[in-house]
Amino acid sequence: MKTNFCELSARTIQGKELKMDAYRGKVVLIVNTASKCGFTPQYEGLEKLYEQYKDRGLVILGFPCNQFGNQEPGSEDEIQEGCLVNYGVTFQMFGKVEVNGDDAHPVFQFLKKELPGLLGGKVKWNFTKFLIDREGNPVKRFAPVTKPERMEKDILKLL
Repeated sequence: MKTNFCELSARTIQGKELKMDAYRGKVVLIVNTASKCGFTPQYEGLEKLYEQYKDRGLVILGFPCNQFGNQEPGSEDEIQEGCLVNYGVTFQMFGKVEVNGDDAHPVFQFLKKELPGLLGGKVKWNFTKFLIDREGNPVKRFAPVTKPERMEKDILKLL
């Protein structure tokens, strides 16, 4: 198990392996996303936060996941197109992952270990969010119901 976020990597939705070390020195918000979820409109608020603070060092990373209610059934091309067309998403999206269970992606294994949340190390639902400081340390976990604008104060503290 890796001990720092910057040691991890993941495959982008475009199919390239990306080391999280690329985000060293940035404030990172990681979100497990889904296109057919009641929380899907949060893409809009996430994009707004990203546009507002990317020049100050905010990065948002979206990880599509189909583990909750089959709410991300599409292919990666369909996901990418839906994010762009419906919500104008310009932040980095990754390939579909699992966030719970034996096949959970290492990024989520790490985040759940560092910030276990109320369910003792499980992701409860789509749009669970994890905030990571500039040194790669997870500092706060947000519930799926937490709207992006309600995280702004916590993000600003780290910027």
